Amino acid sequence: MTTLLEAADELYALTLAEFTPARDAMAKQLRTQDRPLADRIKTLRKPSTAAWVVNVLARREHEQVSQVLEVGAALREAQASLDGDELRALTRQRRQLTAALTQQARALASEEGLRVTSAVAEQVEATLTAAMVDESVGEAVRSGLLISALASTGVDDIEVGDHVAVPDAFGFTPTRREPAPSRPPELHVVPDPDEVEKKVAAAREDLAAADEELEAAGEAVDSAKGEVSDLEARTLQLQAEIDELRRRLGELETEQDEVDDALADARVVVEDAQAELSAARADRERADAALQRLLGS
Repeated sequence: MTTLLEAADELYALTLAEFTPARDAMAKQLRTQDRPLADRIKTLRKPSTAAWVVNVLARREHEQVSQVLEVGAALREAQASLDGDELRALTRQRRQLTAALTQQARALASEEGLRVTSAVAEQVEATLTAAMVDESVGEAVRSGLLISALASTGVDDIEVGDHVAVPDAFGFTPTRREPAPSRPPELHVVPDPDEVEKKVAAAREDLAAADEELEAAGEAVDSAKGEVSDLEARTLQLQAEIDELRRRLGELETEQDEVDDALADARVVVEDAQAELSAARADRERADAALQRLLGS
């Protein structure tokens, strides 16, 4: 099964003119097999002209690009211990390498039928310089999946992930791009006797795909409506339960008031009975004392 990285590798090896039609056709072909993958392929961005030129360089001269990036890594390691004169010499060497590689990229693009303007060449050289200064940019350039040019001062970090087609681009080795033929083959247009039938068949396929999408959309609507109905019924049920609980709460509050009143009355009765009990005890004690006096006399 095709992966997003494999699809991107195939698409970004094409010319700028071929990219968008090929991407849309691939997404359409995969829609019935793997809809999520088709949707992701459809969002792949067409590379800028400078990014495409760098991609051609990475795919046509992958080994040479890797060697230049390895030189950049060695220079990065060495520059920490260099003095001012050596650093200036190092900078010149880096510029010579990137300038030479840019000229080679322009020549390769010309072979592919694209004339690289000075403005685009400056973006290409800035990207190659950034690749020698920053390791992550170098991995992005090496992948052949750039969608936009980069630039680096060597100080600030770059969000390299925003400049590559897919997250898996880092560490990826792209498929080699074969050079375009130096002379286009002669083409002879031959009428296709089955052209109408083929167009009808293609239209029927499009209609069938549209019918499938329409059916799926209708099923999604029906499912959503069913869920809404269930939730509405549940809402009515919960509201009825809430009303019943409120009614029951009112009854309990009334009963509590009645019990509180009865409790207050009962406490008064207890207090009165307690007073009578105390008085009766006092009367008994007086009677007992009087009896004891009579018995003692």
